[in-house]
Amino acid sequence: MDYPALAARIAALTEGETDEIALMATVACEVHHSDDRFDWTGFYRVTAPELLKIGPYQGGHGCLVIPFSRGVCGAAARTGEVQLVDDVEAFADHIACSSSTRSEIVLPVRDAQGRLIGVFDIDSDRPAAFTHEDARGLGDILLSVFAR
Repeated sequence: MDYPALAARIAALTEGETDEIALMATVACEVHHSDDRFDWTGFYRVTAPELLKIGPYQGGHGCLVIPFSRGVCGAAARTGEVQLVDDVEAFADHIACSSSTRSEIVLPVRDAQGRLIGVFDIDSDRPAAFTHEDARGLGDILLSVFAR
């Protein structure tokens, strides 16, 4: 995965844009189509205290609402830490939005003031599909888009 090239494409596409939903839609699309490991790619937005709702995404249907207290996305929102899950069946309280998902990476998304605005979720139908390199590359992209 060439994260610098992906970051450059996203930077060019989002230059001057400030609307969070437009930015999320563009990031989800570009990231989803950049790697065949990515089966579902999208955002869950913080819409109320301790509550995530589905945002722009690519792939099949996602869960509509996820409380911070549940699942991999909730764990990322609650802890503020990247969740790298090699086997979703082994993750306690995993929410199965798709029966084909085998592994998942979820990153917290913060705005320029450091406020949590959502999480970025990527699912794969392959086990152990994600690495710490993915976490770094995706994290850098999210920082450059949302924390500017």
